[in-house]
Amino acid sequence: MFAVFAFTVLCLVSVSHSTPLLCEKLVQPLESLAPHHLEGRWALVAGSLNHSQSMDALRLRDSITMYFSNSSDPSTVSYTQINRFGNGCQHLRYNISLDGSSFSFDVGNRFDLNGSFHYTSCPDCLVMLWVVKSSKRHSVDLYLLSRRREVDLREMEEFRAQLKCFQLPVPVVMDSAEKLCPERRSTTLEGSLLTGMCNCNLVFFHALV
Repeated sequence: MFAVFAFTVLCLVSVSHSTPLLCEKLVQPLESLAPHHLEGRWALVAGSLNHSQSMDALRLRDSITMYFSNSSDPSTVSYTQINRFGNGCQHLRYNISLDGSSFSFDVGNRFDLNGSFHYTSCPDCLVMLWVVKSSKRHSVDLYLLSRRREVDLREMEEFRAQLKCFQLPVPVVMDSAEKLCPERRSTTLEGSLLTGMCNCNLVFFHALV
């Protein structure tokens, strides 16, 4: 009995000591990220924010798709985010400046949106940290993107551990059964969005900026 107890205590001690090392790995930005790795379509799998109203806004999205396309300038990529609400699709297009694994969105002088790409063992995933600063709020967001609509259990648990390291709440996990919006705008879908949606101030994933 004592041997079993001693082994259990040893395991618990080992886990407690490994956690800071795990967090050190999960919170550090990547050393670099090749722009061609971003190219193409990504689906939002899960996300978490430390701003409750923005978390509520994220839950309203049925699906979120991101497209990255490279430009002639290797330090700049084009970013298109498409939010689906029922039969409506909202297209948002911005330029992103890259500096290694760090990035900043060109949103004029309305607010600051910067971030970085972080470690994931998932071979077809991206983990993006967003830091949003405006006159109304300051929030930290973490998003898991993938070429797939959903990831396996081990990959999701790694992301949940990453959220704990950043002291962020339990994530909103997107429903993989929901349709993704097409990359190109549809007049019908856009009209449905404009006439059928709530009166929300929608910028990126956020209700308020």
